[in-house]
Amino acid sequence: MKQAIAALCISATLFTSCGSGGEVGSSTATAEQSDAQKFLDAYTQEYVKLYTNSSEAQWKSNTEIVEGDSTNTVNARIADEAMAAFTGSTKNIDSARKYLAMKDQLTPIQAKQFELILYAAANNPQTVEQLVKQRIAAENNQTRQLYSFQYMLNGKKVSTNNIDDILKKENDVNKRLAAWTASKEVGKTLKTGLVNLRNLRNQTVQALGYDDYFTYQVSDYGMTSPEMMQTMDRLMNELYPLYRELHTWMRYELAAKYKQPVPQYLPAHWLPNRWGQDWSPVVEVKGINLDSVLRTKTPEWIVKEGEKLYTSIGFPALPATFWSKSSLYPYKPDSNVKKNNHASAWHMDLNKDVRSLMSVEPNAEWFETANHELGHIYYYMTYTNPDVPPLLRGGANRAYHEAIGTMMGLAAMQKPYLVGRGLVPANVQVDSVQSLLKEALNSVVFIFFSSGTMSNFEKALYVDSLQPDQFNARWWELAKKYQGIVPPTNRGEEYCDAATKTHINDDAAQYYDYALSYVILYQLHNHIAKEILKQDPRATNYYGQKGIGEFLKKITYPGASKDWRTVLKESTGEELNAKAMLEYFQPLVSWLQEQNKGRSYTLPATL
Repeated sequence: MKQAIAALCISATLFTSCGSGGEVGSSTATAEQSDAQKFLDAYTQEYVKLYTNSSEAQWKSNTEIVEGDSTNTVNARIADEAMAAFTGSTKNIDSARKYLAMKDQLTPIQAKQFELILYAAANNPQTVEQLVKQRIAAENNQTRQLYSFQYMLNGKKVSTNNIDDILKKENDVNKRLAAWTASKEVGKTLKTGLVNLRNLRNQTVQALGYDDYFTYQVSDYGMTSPEMMQTMDRLMNELYPLYRELHTWMRYELAAKYKQPVPQYLPAHWLPNRWGQDWSPVVEVKGINLDSVLRTKTPEWIVKEGEKLYTSIGFPALPATFWSKSSLYPYKPDSNVKKNNHASAWHMDLNKDVRSLMSVEPNAEWFETANHELGHIYYYMTYTNPDVPPLLRGGANRAYHEAIGTMMGLAAMQKPYLVGRGLVPANVQVDSVQSLLKEALNSVVFIFFSSGTMSNFEKALYVDSLQPDQFNARWWELAKKYQGIVPPTNRGEEYCDAATKTHINDDAAQYYDYALSYVILYQLHNHIAKEILKQDPRATNYYGQKGIGEFLKKITYPGASKDWRTVLKESTGEELNAKAMLEYFQPLVSWLQEQNKGRSYTLPATL
């Protein structure tokens, strides 16, 4: 999961030259550029201080949640308000507009920073100061409400890890239904807060001219909401024939597994994930029983092994503070102190303090997740350098952060890598089609959740002002249309099943980032496999390959100082497209068609 990203120069004394490349402030700089740089230096110094305070407060709010004690939530709100008051101040808005009016007299990198300042201000404009404070308070309360919730199953306290374990392994459909239903109870407590948040978020950005919050977030890509949704549709249409085969195969496979009649659509509680976004646990690739190997390891080993992959390709070891300050392992289910149980990476002081918030257990899912989260961490570490201005220390775009992390997670799950790390025998016979099927049930399936259900729901929420008495109906309408999934029982409007997904509450109107990240990651991975490793993209071993590290450093080093389209074109030679992803899974298509002969297809021929 992504966290807001910015950064700090090596020390405050470097602010006057950080990221200037020796030009701004030198004898060759114009008076306009020097004047602009003075403003940027002062703004950055205050921004970093406030951002650090906010990060620390949010960290405590996410890792120390105690029922009945709102101290950390209040502190997070106060810190966020201070940050908002600065970024949204009328003075900073006016100054950014003034300098952007003379954009042609500034350096491109200065202009990019002023655009970012104005973008940040739109979420916190001082002109609607009370509205901003209300939104911040509502966001912090919503996060606390979500992660302080005590899940109950059969009268016993359970964690989300417990529920997920049941959905992955249990064959009794009644027990599955009980677990799935328990996972959705939290949504009831979040609906009122979500309605309030939607209204506050929209009203806040409208004060600076944006139509709505979704449109505001999409603008970070240089796109409009219709353009983003057209992109989502294009990706799904390109992958839809494969998804339709996967959906048909899954209906018959699960019906046989659970000894039930074949359904028209997939009942949500039949799937091994609470939102149906990942079906891969259904398939166990013979010869690679990673869970059985990893359960003999410790959670600490899982994270350390992830670090070894990155250091082997030329990245530095993680700083000592990563290990001492991160929250990497789960609390006990009956612990009085709760924490955000969604994996995330944090750039705390926007300099050397990088942390991860996880609940690692020794299994294959957390093995992949740990490698993913460390991708974010190493991205932070790489673009924290003197050549990138602090305000531009983020991903080339938000999707790039996810792409790098997910690609490394994928690479760590491929057979040659696992053999090389001694996790599976070298002579193990692996069914390559089953291995590809398992991957498709993760990444291809995920596209239809992220591009389809999530992005369309948030578009309806913010752009179309979806009425609260239609929230659940629309959620399941979209899940049926795009994922072919239906609820196991009637889900009335007393529920808010969308809000059980953390991003709906605390990472709002950005879920298309993940869809785009999958497309980008396959483009990057395809290039690495073919041009650097000279290996089959479906069977690679990244370990020890310094060329991969050099390739990734070229992408991650500039942060957000270079346009994301340019970064993709320079690194892969291509524009954004799903060709690499389609090519990767092509061998699976004919196998699925053979398996599905004589079976009924309940999804329409076209999306």
